Amino acid sequence: MPKNIFINLPCADLPASIDFFTALGYSFNPQFTDDSGTCMIVSDHIYVMLLSQEKFSGFSPNPVANARDTTEVLIALDCDSREEVDATIQKAVAAGGNTYNEPQDHGFMYAHAFQDLDGHVWEVFFMESMPPQ
Repeated sequence: MPKNIFINLPCADLPASIDFFTALGYSFNPQFTDDSGTCMIVSDHIYVMLLSQEKFSGFSPNPVANARDTTEVLIALDCDSREEVDATIQKAVAAGGNTYNEPQDHGFMYAHAFQDLDGHVWEVFFMESMPPQ
């Protein structure tokens, strides 16, 4: 069984992406950081490899998608509260990201989403009864 998740995302401007996610409160593993990529720590078992487009294309059998024109992935992260969802969206917009819809309140689940500097979609949500981990 896999123990960790590594999501790889291409970035047009790696230093700008690092600044963006730093503003959202994320940290990076310097052991896996150089001029072509960095390892963003999301949790103890979830990591996002932010890679230059050139580095990313070396791993992909297909051309690198422009996430502003097509959606290649929806990344969904759970939060501890509705307030954390709203705070995350506010930080993302203040750091240069954008939203494309209004918050969604489904009673048992509250969600909103932002696009990062490269257009990747990040859904953040709070669910009243998350399954035990």
